[in-house]
Amino acid sequence: MLRKVLIFPFTVLIKLYQWIISPLLGPSCRFQPTCSHYALEAFETHGVFRGFYLSILRISKCHPWGKSGYDPVPKLKKGSNKR
Repeated sequence: MLRKVLIFPFTVLIKLYQWIISPLLGPSCRFQPTCSHYALEAFETHGVFRGFYLSILRISKCHPWGKSGYDPVPKLKKGSNKR
């Protein structure tokens, strides 16, 4: 329960970006899933701190000279009780 409360503000900000800003910019992400979908999944899978870290890493790779293609959120390691 606390986990959902902690990730809620980030989820709202990402959803607002997806609904308001992203349609104005058009498709520009070089990765699949898009950076905003990746961030949502990272927060839901890994929690606030690791999700934020993974999101920042992903966004930093999304530039014209960076890589592109399929880049999923890493799975939880075995034995981890994050969920």
